[in-house]
Amino acid sequence: MNILVLNWQDRMNPSAGGAETHLHEIFSRVAAKGHAVTLYCSGFEGAPKEEMLDGMTVIREGARNTFNFFVPCRYKRDFRYRNFDIVIDDINKIPFYTPLYVRKPLLAIAHHLFGYSIFTEAGILAGTYVYGAEMLLPRIYKNVRFAAVSESTKAELVGKGLQVGNITVIPNCINQAQFPFSVMEKPADVPIITYFGRLKRYKSVHHLLEAFALVQDEFPQARLRIMGKGDAEAELRELSQTLGLKGNTVEFLGFVPEERKAALLSESACVVNPSMKEGWGIINIEANACGVPVIAADVPGLRDAVKHNHSGLLYEYGNVGALANALRHILADAPLRERLQEGAITFARQFDWDNSAEAMIREMERCISLLNSHS
Repeated sequence: MNILVLNWQDRMNPSAGGAETHLHEIFSRVAAKGHAVTLYCSGFEGAPKEEMLDGMTVIREGARNTFNFFVPCRYKRDFRYRNFDIVIDDINKIPFYTPLYVRKPLLAIAHHLFGYSIFTEAGILAGTYVYGAEMLLPRIYKNVRFAAVSESTKAELVGKGLQVGNITVIPNCINQAQFPFSVMEKPADVPIITYFGRLKRYKSVHHLLEAFALVQDEFPQARLRIMGKGDAEAELRELSQTLGLKGNTVEFLGFVPEERKAALLSESACVVNPSMKEGWGIINIEANACGVPVIAADVPGLRDAVKHNHSGLLYEYGNVGALANALRHILADAPLRERLQEGAITFARQFDWDNSAEAMIREMERCISLLNSHS
């Protein structure tokens, strides 16, 4: 197959996140199987206009905030004349509305929809722009097949009015070779609680800081690591001081390269994901693959990536007291912690990018076959 993928960013972009990891893990494997993959995405400072990356031809144009205006123009003047067999529309915040101008077989990838949660992250103008753009999605994409990353995302799409028969779940996974799938022996007197992800308001890392403050006197040796960068970092640093979490009690590690990720996760007593909403939560599975249980908010996406009382614990989103109690259980109840550690490893073994890449190839072939049968 000759495949065109449309996505806002590639994995080299400083703003790249889980959606870009998903794209590159799957489509690099698709390319490795002999398929031609072209990724069209926005540019960033210092990035070449075109390069080979992970076996894919990456073409960059425009900027992060305006890229959606470049997509239809570039497609109409260039891409539609190339011999692409299928177009992949990787939807992330603002849809590209490809059904309006793409006449090739089309497959949309959905991570999650923001809905009202966008107003937590963005101001009223930007939030209204994203919210309004998502509202048009079911009307414009009503006849398009979707690959959703979780059952929660599938349910969300169906709730918006899309046809359930047009949606296939192809889960986010991990590169299993990068992780030990074993429990690291940790010093019992210095338990480490970890957050790993972008520092955005909707990720609700402030709930973790508040919960940690509630248990600090009970577990004075415990440490909290915040790994990742984002525009909420300054607010979180200020909050940690306001809560009295000073000195080395809370450590902001900033950007953590891939080669350090597994080691840092393995040192943790637990990883906490307090986000308001996610499409999946890859970090949950990565932590599990290091033998580390996850405490996560019981919200769409995260509840798919945590098997409650088996690979971790779920709590009511925004309930800081419940999050604090979950921390107490993990830190104080050794038999529970050990059972969750073993369950975490078992759960993580199910998620392999090779399997999801194979499923994506089958779905693309189905899209091509369906269009050909109707032409």
